[in-house]
Order: sequence, then C-alpha cells, then structure tokens
Amino acid sequence: MATVLLVEDDETLSETLKKELETAGFTVDTAMDGEEALKALRVSKPDVMLLDILLPKRSGFDILN
Repeated sequence: MATVLLVEDDETLSETLKKELETAGFTVDTAMDGEEALKALRVSKPDVMLLDILLPKRSGFDILN
C-alpha cells in the first residue's frame, strides 16, 4: 500500500483530504507546517507528498529544496 505525506496547515482541509485518501486505500501521514513535513520525510519515506506551498515555519518551496 502506498504512503502519502499530506502537508496542509488548514485543519479542515487536511482531515477531508486524509479521509478521501484513506478511503482510496492509501496510508496517510500528515504534517501541519514545514518543520513537521521535514521531520516526517526523514522518518516515513513516503511514496508521494501532497504539499501546500504557503505553510507556517517553512514554505512548501523550502521543503522541495
């Protein structure tokens, strides 16, 4: 089963997307800001990442670098 790292600071949107992805059969890890995203990338090694660009602490562009 593929793992998705969902990086989204809007809690409502994050929960909605997480439920949809899980229903589709994905394992979903979430991060609410850029710092959490970097930590999650190091730990979980997701197959794919859905990344918001405007995030607290570090932007999505920082994560991509």
